[in-house]
Amino acid sequence: MYKSPIVIIGAGPAGLMAAQHLAENGFEVHIYEQNKAAARKFLVAGHGGFNLTHNESITDFITRYDKSELSPIIKDFDNQDTVQWLHDLGIDTYVGSSGKIFPIKTIKPIHVLQAWLDKLNSLGVTIHYEHTFQDFVEDTVFLKHKEDIVAIKYYKLILALGGGSWQKTGSNAQWIPILKSKNIHIKPLEAANSGYNTKASFVDIEGQIVKNIEIRFNEIRKKGEVVFTTYGIEGSPLYYLNRFTRATAFPFTIYIDLKPNNSEQQVQKEIASTKNITKALKEKLKLNNATIQLLKKLPKEAYTNPNLLAQYIKNYPIEVTSFRPIDEVISTAGGILFEELNPSLNLRKYPNIYCLGEMVDWEAPTGGYLLQACFSMGQFAAKHIVKSQIITE
Repeated sequence: MYKSPIVIIGAGPAGLMAAQHLAENGFEVHIYEQNKAAARKFLVAGHGGFNLTHNESITDFITRYDKSELSPIIKDFDNQDTVQWLHDLGIDTYVGSSGKIFPIKTIKPIHVLQAWLDKLNSLGVTIHYEHTFQDFVEDTVFLKHKEDIVAIKYYKLILALGGGSWQKTGSNAQWIPILKSKNIHIKPLEAANSGYNTKASFVDIEGQIVKNIEIRFNEIRKKGEVVFTTYGIEGSPLYYLNRFTRATAFPFTIYIDLKPNNSEQQVQKEIASTKNITKALKEKLKLNNATIQLLKKLPKEAYTNPNLLAQYIKNYPIEVTSFRPIDEVISTAGGILFEELNPSLNLRKYPNIYCLGEMVDWEAPTGGYLLQACFSMGQFAAKHIVKSQIITE
């Protein structure tokens, strides 16, 4: 039996993954979670389509992250390892048309989580609920349980406390002042994978989707689909743009290419082929009603002029005024700087303490990349603990 216990704070994907690998290698593992149930954000994320990772090559996969420090971590436990791990839990998967990897249709997020928790239970992992992280010293972590402060001794401490989005799931970033008091440098959290508030109102097309478009900001381009809302615009291409627009002062303008597979000249020719502009948009360019309503917001002289209209179809401007509030966004950028961590993800100032998941300063687009990084970081830190224990023995 190895030195014990390993204490993990946070029962999200990173913490649970670390717990599984450690328990499989003979460690006594205790997880402490502030909620009454595990992995609440994991479950909420599944409401919008439960993609667990992505099927693209690892060479392309690692380019989706903004920090090179993640590359060896993702490679060590990659997307195909995640598929195998899910299979070992009894969760079969399939690859969607966009390359995203999902559980088969009959399997819901709660089924994945329950299979995972059952596995951890079979390995002897204990999860203690309603314990909130308060502080730590070299060999002890302090947690609040109901009205009491509990002191827990640890051999290794793993912090997997999440970022700052979706606070209803417990991801409230209350750990930041605690770590700052230890002189650990943290980049302020910002909205990532966020929709945009816009100057123009799209209430009349709220909830409508425009597919097969390309979003452009300066030289950055991303294809996909967008949905219009009461406050502005949402969609995976916009989330991708977040990290590139974040340094730009609001307001700024992004552009939508509504027919990315056609040149402006081709679009202009199709529009000019009939006197009825709306008919040409529907029948020649195959634009849906939402797209046509969007174009009808243009000045009349632009909508009725084939040359001008073609220009707008290829470069539809949307003025952005702000991101959505941080509590509404899918994930946050910022967190503990990689400079504060050793390559094995333990703190340089506190080598027995590891920091995983969204509380570290990295970001990625949606599409399975966020979860994959959390899975990989949990595995990576756990492997380092196992390896370091073997070496010391």
